[in-house]
Amino acid sequence: MPKPSAIEVVAETETNQADNSRRRFLNRMAQLTAGGVGGIIANQVNASTPGSVEYAVPKDPTKVQGREPSLDKGYGTRSQFETETRLHLSAPNKQVSVSFTPLENSRGIITPSGLHFERHYAGIPTIDPNEHQLFIYGLVDSPQKFSIDALKRFPSQTRTHFIECSGNSYSEWRKPTKQSVQETHGLTSCSEWTGVLLSTVLKELGVKKNASWMLAQGRDASSLIRSIPIEKVWDDAMLVYAQNGEAIRPEQGYPLRLLLPGFEGNTNVKWLHSLKFTDQPMLSRWETSHYSDLYEDGKSRLFSLTMDAKSVITFPSAGMHLDKTGFYEITGLAWTGQGRVKSVEVSVDDGKTWQKAMLQTPLLPNCHTRFRLPWEWNGELAVIQSRCIDETGYVQPTVTQLIAERGLNSFYHQNGIQSWVIDKDGYVSNTHRT
Repeated sequence: MPKPSAIEVVAETETNQADNSRRRFLNRMAQLTAGGVGGIIANQVNASTPGSVEYAVPKDPTKVQGREPSLDKGYGTRSQFETETRLHLSAPNKQVSVSFTPLENSRGIITPSGLHFERHYAGIPTIDPNEHQLFIYGLVDSPQKFSIDALKRFPSQTRTHFIECSGNSYSEWRKPTKQSVQETHGLTSCSEWTGVLLSTVLKELGVKKNASWMLAQGRDASSLIRSIPIEKVWDDAMLVYAQNGEAIRPEQGYPLRLLLPGFEGNTNVKWLHSLKFTDQPMLSRWETSHYSDLYEDGKSRLFSLTMDAKSVITFPSAGMHLDKTGFYEITGLAWTGQGRVKSVEVSVDDGKTWQKAMLQTPLLPNCHTRFRLPWEWNGELAVIQSRCIDETGYVQPTVTQLIAERGLNSFYHQNGIQSWVIDKDGYVSNTHRT
């Protein structure tokens, strides 16, 4: 027989070495298994974590997400599998817009900037921050105008607060609707806001002693003007230019908006252009024919600015379906314009009994609070509700109590207890209870 070549010898040697290595590995594994350790190692080597699913590594990972190569466009995007969007309500005038936050899919308390509810009357203005100015005048010692850069030179504050349109939940006044929680309660959102306390700026100007109101005006075509009590101005009013770590978005008032924690949404004037200090409110159409509470006798309640304690169960809520009996976690949001949420109570038996829900931290003033309650559904018809108690002792009322107090002409400040009924098939819908 011919002698093997050098290459063949090397190949045979490498093969033998590989076989020997493989035999040594298997022998070692057998020894470990016999010693009681192999079960652990075998699970790690030969099986995936229980309940997991193994996927083959794609040849081109960029195509798995359905996107083109070179994903980085300089500003991140969310996964294509995340589809939550605001619900836009159409209007005869396309310049008038309202859109609702998808509360049913929210997590924690912060609303992503792109999902924050919006309400405007004359379109969204395009404003160059380099030329925008804020005028402060009227009953002040030294009227001034400030650029955005000048305002950013003041000591900044970052605070987390909710904003709620006072028309939120108006559809539930007279009778239960077939709307989802996004439609009934989606005109509230919560963000981290950054800016400067208005009181810090005013100390530079000197406000006269007879100034009791401030008129805040925006720069959009509607020329919205709201009268703000001077006490609120000195308390916690802010000039904000950032939201959730970035510049506030155009539909939220870019480049500057007024933030009045706990006050109705319309007073948080967007595209803020001027602040005039006076000794009386303006009584504009925004606070007489709009944003006032009409009673049965024809009288109106004006300047009902503070948002009362309110809560809503977001899961389970209208339009959802519980596909089987058993354990569920009831969860939702509570808030108040009177400071902190003290507690939230949940009823699963149509208000006959109430249980204290767990409040998820952080618990901040004038901020959404997440609440949770474990619940075992037995397959029978159930009516679930939540009610908020704030630190002043105020208890969220029922819709029936609100109607008894204000009548059916009211439109704003509907903070009644929301009831969801779950039928025997697990379908959830709206209902009114006493």
